Amino acid sequence: MDGSQGDMFEAAPLAPSPLSPESVRRFLADNPEFLREDDGLLAELGLKVAAGNVVDFGPAALARVHAAHQREAEQRRELEEVARANFAAQAQIHGAVVDLLDARNPSDLARRVDELARSRFGLAAGVIALETDGLPPAGWVRLVEGQVDMILDGPQRLARMGFAPTALGLFGEAKDEVRSMAMVRMAIWEPSRTGLLAFGSADPVGFTEDMGSELVAFLARVVERTAERWPLL
Repeated sequence: MDGSQGDMFEAAPLAPSPLSPESVRRFLADNPEFLREDDGLLAELGLKVAAGNVVDFGPAALARVHAAHQREAEQRRELEEVARANFAAQAQIHGAVVDLLDARNPSDLARRVDELARSRFGLAAGVIALETDGLPPAGWVRLVEGQVDMILDGPQRLARMGFAPTALGLFGEAKDEVRSMAMVRMAIWEPSRTGLLAFGSADPVGFTEDMGSELVAFLARVVERTAERWPLL
């Protein structure tokens, strides 16, 4: 067999297998001098050998610690901002409750709802609506039977946040300003009459669908209890 034929039967060179983190770790553990004695590699990695042959993670370690500190500081600032916003909102709600409880009659209650919406919360309007065949209390918005279900998009829904075109009529002269709403179902008097507490914002993202409705629902419960002082005749 000549040399050319022998070459045909020579084994093809094997492709190098990719290094795994575990194999690199094992190699460095078995050959610590490989890293300690390679100044160029140490420099590229941002490392240096300190006294006693201990690898000092100087610049690299400081950079990681600084980055971690920055992340923690940013998270702390975000938590503090959320806490301050929640505290401010609760303080405004408490003040609003006091204002509502001071109402002298249903008309004054409706006026106070609109006033606190504008002055306390910077909104376009606040209204109380009631489903009734007759006339609602002065200052309240009259709704026909089933209209609350339509506005809230279903009889099972207790609240709705965001923009609902079917609710624009609630806000009367302010409807052209309203770009988002917060609305909560109410049940007033015995037997129960269906009502709605609604706030309108001029900001399209003032109220959004992913927002919680707890604080608005709390105000709705206050309006319910306050209105029950004056039975509907």
